[in-house]
Amino acid sequence: MSSSPTERFSKLMEEVVTYSSEHVRSGGIPFTAFVVDASGAILGRGVNRVVEHHDPTAHAEVEAIRDACRNVGTSQLRGMALLASGEPCAMCYLNALFAGIDEVIYAVDRDDAAEAGFDYRGSYQMLAHFPDQWPMKVHKHATTQALEPFNLWRRKRSLL
Repeated sequence: MSSSPTERFSKLMEEVVTYSSEHVRSGGIPFTAFVVDASGAILGRGVNRVVEHHDPTAHAEVEAIRDACRNVGTSQLRGMALLASGEPCAMCYLNALFAGIDEVIYAVDRDDAAEAGFDYRGSYQMLAHFPDQWPMKVHKHATTQALEPFNLWRRKRSLL
């Protein structure tokens, strides 16, 4: 019989929260994450580096996924779990999905994070709409050569 996520990841979740507290003490914000395999080995770690790197995508979860992918040598993390100090925003959930992460576990939910001053709940609503309904302008502007790189890729793949 398999154990519940709480039983399997209790110690690791404590580590994620401790890592988060350490990050805050060193000047960061309280978002940290680990990518772990089924045995509980930490394959990737991340802290929020948005301000430090001037990169709006450098959320802790994305950084942990990037670190794990580098360490494992693949872009797919099937069979692995993402453990986060705070519930992931929509972008981070999508990154976990694209990476093939099997399970996401977090210590603090979106509402508690909002109460602490990190209100990213609106990020989820954007995903309920197609890009042409998002608050930024999104449109296609094809050029005469727009399909060339895709056709080259298709031909290259057919030769493999």
